[in-house]
Amino acid sequence: MQKSIKVTVKGRVQGVGFRPFVFQLAHRYHIKGTVQNNMDGVTVFAEGEEKELQSFLLSLQTEAPRLSRIDQLDVMEADYQGFEQFSIIESERKGASSLVIPIDTAVCDDCLQEMNDPNNHRYRYPFINCTQCGPRYTIIEQLPYDRPYTSMKSFSMCEHCQKEYEDPLNRRHHAQPIACPVCGPHVALVDRNGRTLDGDAIDKAKQLLLSGAIVAIKGLGGYHLACDATNEQAVQQLRTRKQRPTRPLAVMAASLSVVKQMCEVNDEEKRVLTSPEAPIVVLKRKTTYPLAPSLAPGLKTVGVMLPYTPLHHLLLDEEHIPVLVMTSANRSGVPILYKDEQALQDLKSIADYFLVHNRPIVHPIDDSVVQIQNGNVDFLRRARGFVPDPFFTTSDVHEIAALGGQQKNVFAFGRNEQIFLGPHIGDLQNMESIEHFQREYEHLRTWMGVEPKAVAVDMHPNYETWNIVKEWDVSVIPVQHHHAHMVSCMEDNGIKNSCFGLILDGTGYGEDGHIWGFELLYGDASHYKRLGHLTYTPLPSGERCIKEPWRTAVGMLGYYLGEKGYKLAIERFPDKQYEIHILKQMVEKDIHAPKAGTCGRLFDAVSAFLHVCTHSTYEGEAAIRLAELVDEGHIYEPYPFELKENNIMEIDVAAMWVAIAEDVKRNINVETIAGRFHQTVVSAAIAMIRKAVEEHPQYHREIVLSGGSMHNRYLVKHLTTNLRRLGFNVYTHRNVPCSDGGLALGQLIIAANRRGRK
Repeated sequence: MQKSIKVTVKGRVQGVGFRPFVFQLAHRYHIKGTVQNNMDGVTVFAEGEEKELQSFLLSLQTEAPRLSRIDQLDVMEADYQGFEQFSIIESERKGASSLVIPIDTAVCDDCLQEMNDPNNHRYRYPFINCTQCGPRYTIIEQLPYDRPYTSMKSFSMCEHCQKEYEDPLNRRHHAQPIACPVCGPHVALVDRNGRTLDGDAIDKAKQLLLSGAIVAIKGLGGYHLACDATNEQAVQQLRTRKQRPTRPLAVMAASLSVVKQMCEVNDEEKRVLTSPEAPIVVLKRKTTYPLAPSLAPGLKTVGVMLPYTPLHHLLLDEEHIPVLVMTSANRSGVPILYKDEQALQDLKSIADYFLVHNRPIVHPIDDSVVQIQNGNVDFLRRARGFVPDPFFTTSDVHEIAALGGQQKNVFAFGRNEQIFLGPHIGDLQNMESIEHFQREYEHLRTWMGVEPKAVAVDMHPNYETWNIVKEWDVSVIPVQHHHAHMVSCMEDNGIKNSCFGLILDGTGYGEDGHIWGFELLYGDASHYKRLGHLTYTPLPSGERCIKEPWRTAVGMLGYYLGEKGYKLAIERFPDKQYEIHILKQMVEKDIHAPKAGTCGRLFDAVSAFLHVCTHSTYEGEAAIRLAELVDEGHIYEPYPFELKENNIMEIDVAAMWVAIAEDVKRNINVETIAGRFHQTVVSAAIAMIRKAVEEHPQYHREIVLSGGSMHNRYLVKHLTTNLRRLGFNVYTHRNVPCSDGGLALGQLIIAANRRGRK
């Protein structure tokens, strides 16, 4: 007996070959009807025998395309219409959007095979794609995802592409960016004056890269600056021109085998490197590392990615150009460049040549960056390949937004049961970044079809997000920085009940007006209790301490050791004697010397004292370089410290500083001192937690680890081991960064819980 059903599918089901997949299933099971994109997702009307319909529904869920994700599938009976065939019909643009926007993904093996086939008409075509790969988010102007609403709208399909596009059995059926050399975008090589060079643009670019030139390359989400990663002179030239003296530069390797020649690669790292998302993966360098020494000064690691666009594959090859530096093309502190005219203008003093193309980028996006920590993916930056994929929650987040932090800014929206995190914006420290924030926020808000009624912001009164939100007619919900970190990790792991939170961080405005960042908390999304922290010490000259960590060391030494501390500071920094005298006065008179108790500043101070890094040229440099000296597998003897058991516990590290100074005088090697310091941080945190458990035996033995310092592999590994011995279930972040890139997730959940209590 014939039956008719209506199937509504929500999730990542547009731009991933879902309609052609449904069409093919319908033919397999002799089903007639229609499939259509709409503002909810995909709607299917299906008519056929009941048994065939059941098989159709099962296959729909078990055989879906690799890039698709079904979040919700609803089936209801429908009036029988007597369809004569199964058809893909025109998209519907009515109603409120509940779409999941498709992500950009690496070129697939099928397309690569065609691109490398001399007999294929897309041979060496740098914009080859299909329903299983290529640009999505970066080219969408509005929804639903159809070619007329993308930056491909100006490229009319040729007869061959049109035929593939309309063929339901072809893997390019309704592939919106479909193109070929006849009808699609093209590349060109231009000099810094905008003059186009003759000849094959890609071959010429390869020759120039081999000769030591710096080439700006327009990619999927913006421009990169590229040079030969084995050429020390070229890398140094790039650093000089970009005014980036020590910050590590990411590289792109031609293949996995090339990566394995340079770095240690475990199974999980291999899986992530070769995934459709193709992020940068931070890997340990081999001792036979063949790349330029100045790629990552002072570090044992390097950020590596594989080619993820056809253009990248054409540029790199194992024999001639196995590895290129591939770093974001932007001036320090401003967003990635993606508009051609602006790139030519801003990069003419850095790049010798520009490899450009005429497919417009609508939404710029940076490369994602991850590391594998304790066998799990640890996001350092969640961007290309992951944004704007949603998270699902049981909290009532509908019509709430969260604006993130001042650094590593990422915003978030709640729509029904979904949470959407925006792209990596960076630090909100200039007009370019603020305008980038506002533009991307408005785009995503419009796409989501939401009008936030409440907006969560960091409670720091001087953060730029307060200036942004004061223009809006919304309820503003201030959220404490480290509570947001804690709840972000809780939500990332599906934890709703109260638990402990150990938040090791660089900064964050506290409820007492001081700077927090070494926090033991207990609570949930509705409330928290502060159980312990690192003793506050002065930061003489305030934010200058971040870029000049020797100043932080002076403040700590003076606070903990008094006059002896200042004398010790002069011994360690003899060229700063006059400045140290001024800093001492600032501390004594309490002028521009805010109080801070943060893990990040403690790392900075020790790093500077040991002469590992006295001046930071990029965020976190002092702490990162100190961590690089430590053997993760070794258990060091901790230095002494004191746990002061007041109403709120305090970790006092005066004794640690005395011991470190003694070790320096005894010429103990810096690696050992760095290792013992790391173990001191672990031991102090564990002592604080153990005491909290003794005093509050009723508290659940579950703990989340968050804050930017939790990117430190040694800390996470040894904290986890010790906490499990105490009977704790230990949770780290899984889908968002533990640093400020994950802050908005926690802010959103906290705001939802506060709204729910009113």
